[in-house]
Amino acid sequence: MAKIDIQANINEDHHKLAIKEMQDKLVRIRLGGGTRRIKKQHEQGKLTARERIQYLLDEGREYIEIGSFAGYEMYEEYGGCPAGGVVVVIGYVSGRQCVVVANDATVKAGAWFPITGKKNLRAQEIAIENRIPIIYLVDSAGVFLPMQDEIFPDKEHFGRIFRNNAVMSSMGIPQIAAVMGSCVAGGAYLPIMSDEALIVKGTGSIFLAGPYLVKAAIGEDVDKETLGGARTHSEISGVTDYQCDNDQECLDLIRDIMSKLGHFPKAGIDRVAPRDPERPASDILRILPADRSKPYDMVELLKCIVDEGSLTFYKKDYGKTIICAYARIDGWSVGIVANDRKVVKNARGEMQFGGVIYSDSADKAARFIMNCNQKHIPLVFFHDVTGFMVGSRSEHGGIIKDGAKMVNAVANSTVPKFSVVVGNSYGAGNYAMCGRAYDPRLIVAWPSARIAVMGGEQAARTLLQIEVSAMKKRGEEISPEREKELLDKIIARYEHQTEPYYAAARLWVDELINPLDTRRILSDAIAMANHRPIERFNVGVIQT
Repeated sequence: MAKIDIQANINEDHHKLAIKEMQDKLVRIRLGGGTRRIKKQHEQGKLTARERIQYLLDEGREYIEIGSFAGYEMYEEYGGCPAGGVVVVIGYVSGRQCVVVANDATVKAGAWFPITGKKNLRAQEIAIENRIPIIYLVDSAGVFLPMQDEIFPDKEHFGRIFRNNAVMSSMGIPQIAAVMGSCVAGGAYLPIMSDEALIVKGTGSIFLAGPYLVKAAIGEDVDKETLGGARTHSEISGVTDYQCDNDQECLDLIRDIMSKLGHFPKAGIDRVAPRDPERPASDILRILPADRSKPYDMVELLKCIVDEGSLTFYKKDYGKTIICAYARIDGWSVGIVANDRKVVKNARGEMQFGGVIYSDSADKAARFIMNCNQKHIPLVFFHDVTGFMVGSRSEHGGIIKDGAKMVNAVANSTVPKFSVVVGNSYGAGNYAMCGRAYDPRLIVAWPSARIAVMGGEQAARTLLQIEVSAMKKRGEEISPEREKELLDKIIARYEHQTEPYYAAARLWVDELINPLDTRRILSDAIAMANHRPIERFNVGVIQT
């Protein structure tokens, strides 16, 4: 009779519940502004943003959604902003991989909140970094006026969109814009700064100022269609290149345009016929502990993702708290940098804690990253890191210097980088493992992920010491009960800020994903990155 692994069953149940919670949230998010507004959009003869994307993408082909949780639990005073009011996917249109950006007019008429701007800029960044086409499905009322000061004037605000239009055009990145609803004020420049612009009769409109503002500004009475409808811009102004009778005809025309695009030089990332992983993806949920503080074997988890027999370990017996290995994911050649969570002994017999980066681990990882750059092998980072080792022994041993080597190598890498946040991603460990600040082509997180400057308990006790000290200086007496109350309050606040939904709402990660989809998403992401030739690697100055 087979032995029952009780702990593995507990782990699996815990993660299945977390995945179900995430999926339930996504169901609500994907309703956008709600069923009433969806119905109203249908009555206007328009498809919703998600319906437009589904119609446009190649049938039966998987895609990656970006920023599903953007704006989650933000802007509640304005009724919320599901998915940031814009849907972004990386998918295939007429067999060509591209980014699709669709304004969700069911959310405040597609108006731009601060997170909407950030998400749109991220979509353009993905197109620029990977040299893939971008398609805009425009249906937006423009800037959300109550928050105009947070979306209009700064470098990473609304105007940066049009700057990026111009930059992408100069780089030869195809841009196609379809005006399928409102396109007003500064937003009117987006379709016209794209390579080709389409407009839908009866629903699409483009103008710098709408009828009400025109009346207020110059006293002219003019209706919406005459001012900036499909006929005006296709037959009189020449602003648009094509006019279409409905959404479906417009999307069909985009597919036709995409089918005729030329091809450009690629990165040449090596790929062979894929092999299935050694272990089924479902084992991920059994291997990963329900308690994030518990040790586990990262190699066993990797065996659920990489092609069977493809792992070749680099410096296997040195710097054991970081795994460096060459491997293949769905046939693609990759270099893997992953935090091992086992407690191990180094060659001197000293115990090293899993998830901590020691000097030898950082040194090994830096060398491996440089090797992958020399060989044009993309890098995949699996985060479960609590940070660099601290204490006098580590400081005397040069942990800062060795950590700087690793950070330098990550920052200067020119091969495509991808990050998967499996568990903890704390402090400088987040930086060294290619967090958002280090330009991964794609960074995704599992529901088990936590991103913060340090762990909740450590942070809370540090914050408590600061707060208690300040209270004592004011002459306040702090009883043990009051101190515990303060600690519990700080822990609750801090833990909330480390949750994966908090990170995803602010686009610190591109998407929260089901761990079972990791292999497929990484494969699609590498295919995307293969569109851009790899530049020469120069690591810069590293202290030895």
